[in-house]
Amino acid sequence: MIKIPYPIIVEGKYDKIALENVVDALIIKTDGFRIFKDKQKCELIRSLGIKCGGVVILCDSDNAGNLIRSHLKGILPADTNIINVYTPQIIGKEKRKASPSKEGFLGVEGMTKEALEQAFLKSGITLTERKASKRITKNDMFFLGLSGGQSSTENRKSLMKYLSLPENLSSSALLDILNTYYTYDEFIEVTKKWQGSHTKN
Repeated sequence: MIKIPYPIIVEGKYDKIALENVVDALIIKTDGFRIFKDKQKCELIRSLGIKCGGVVILCDSDNAGNLIRSHLKGILPADTNIINVYTPQIIGKEKRKASPSKEGFLGVEGMTKEALEQAFLKSGITLTERKASKRITKNDMFFLGLSGGQSSTENRKSLMKYLSLPENLSSSALLDILNTYYTYDEFIEVTKKWQGSHTKN
């Protein structure tokens, strides 16, 4: 697995599934052109760019992918380190599709593991080894009342609002974001502050 120090933005869930076999990183999907109207996800991507020092954009190598790249570039702060990763233009059709894409090229989901690895290496991205550290787990979420309980949904929304995150994240998505934003110790500190403000309200 290639360790990437920045969040990776892809178009759809099948792109994300393909990429999860290649990289160790937070992967955010735009859900195609829905990103154009999804203000909460745009704000999340902006926040990730600032917090993590950059983002990786991996879209299909076609006109639709270029439009999404352009939109993402437009919503990110001007000084964001944007790393564009491009897949080769290979004629073909993904197995799950009845017909090829409009331009006839394979998308990210249709790339082999080797092709995706080469695309990242060619981008010039600096790969890093993450320091071994304690990660935030589902058990931590449970004990804090953020999952598996009667008030979990309400508590998650309260925490996400406190952290200026989209309030429609699932518990799993929130866990991924928290492990990107915070170390375990930082997470404990921020939840103590949130619990204090939550209690007052």
